[in-house]
Amino acid sequence: MHKLEMHKFKLKQKKTNNFMKAISASYVVTCDENNRIIKDGAVVFDDKLIEIDTLFEIKNKYPNLEIKELEENSILMPGLVNSHIHLEFSANTTTLKYGNFYSWLNSVIKHREDLINKATNELISTKLNKIKKTGTTTIGAISSYSFDMEACIKSPINTVFFCEVIGSKADMVDTLFADFRSRLNNAKKFASKNFIPAIAIHSPYSVHPFLVREALNVARDENLAVSSHFLESQEEFEWLHKDEGSFLEFFKNFLNQEKATSKPMEFLGLFSKVKNLSFTHCVEASDDDLEKIKDLGASINHCVTSNRLLNNTKLDLDRLKDIPFTIGTDGLSSNNSLSMFDELRNALMAHYDKNVVEFSKILLKAATFNGSRALGLNKGVLKESFDADMISFKLPNKIEDINDICMQIILHTKFVDDVIIGGEYV
Repeated sequence: MHKLEMHKFKLKQKKTNNFMKAISASYVVTCDENNRIIKDGAVVFDDKLIEIDTLFEIKNKYPNLEIKELEENSILMPGLVNSHIHLEFSANTTTLKYGNFYSWLNSVIKHREDLINKATNELISTKLNKIKKTGTTTIGAISSYSFDMEACIKSPINTVFFCEVIGSKADMVDTLFADFRSRLNNAKKFASKNFIPAIAIHSPYSVHPFLVREALNVARDENLAVSSHFLESQEEFEWLHKDEGSFLEFFKNFLNQEKATSKPMEFLGLFSKVKNLSFTHCVEASDDDLEKIKDLGASINHCVTSNRLLNNTKLDLDRLKDIPFTIGTDGLSSNNSLSMFDELRNALMAHYDKNVVEFSKILLKAATFNGSRALGLNKGVLKESFDADMISFKLPNKIEDINDICMQIILHTKFVDDVIIGGEYV
């Protein structure tokens, strides 16, 4: 090699090595398709993951690279992805009614203005900071009013920001669509690698089909991720299928409507050719609904705590078959915590028919790779070329059986030690 070329090569190598970082742990939990776990593993990264191997091999391949070696019983894994969260109701603790969806909905309407006003930027920022400390590096934030946007933009957490469209009155659709477009366009002004505008359709019972069609046309044209609540409650099921039940009273009183604006399959049919699509809850979805969701290539956001509090039920995971599911906390309007580890513990206990060791592996993948894929991101797995979003923490004692590690992580982790987003410690 020519001397000048050699000099340039050395400068480039030096620059690259200065930017590259490495971290090692007692166990590297990859959350990949094989659930690979590397004992005494290490990861080399910049903003992307460069190499994942044993610490011994990494030291041999990168002899001049400084490696941050974590202590005994340490874990390194992908950052958690909270695929469905509402931040605008972060002020709620003991105000809203639980135990019945219709009672909860009425309490939300009664206290909405007060709770929204209390959810200041400062409060939401505090919640986001705690979310980060509990291991979440990416969120799918459903935003009804964009009151949470400033806090999300300022947070180092990756935010897929779902501007929500809502409204079922035919004579208001133009105004409602204009408001939605205004909020979406405003969010797009702040788009970055950490803040990604997206679209949420509130639900089949609350959004007029015209609004759904127009919003989804925007999503297709601009390649935006889309999410929607779907068949969250028995009340919703009775209204959409039979035009009866508690929702009949609700819609007559508030909107002077006596019939649902669309049926479940009609609603799902509007989502064809939408990429990065997810539906939330789906606890009352029929087999035909689930088959359609599968055909759409969508994921299901599983919010087990919210379903317990509002509907006294849970998603039957066995019915999903080949539909990937993710994990979401929903908001503090229907949860007492925004911690993904709290949510994972609740999911592990709620699905008591599942083998606790094997189901823990499924849950961790749902809370990392599946969530990332549902949001249209390149995260959630420790694999070359994926984004360098990682968390590290320490288990209270040594692992006797490596096959138990995912279960022990879920059972014992409350806060994390290191949070790495886009290759930076934050």
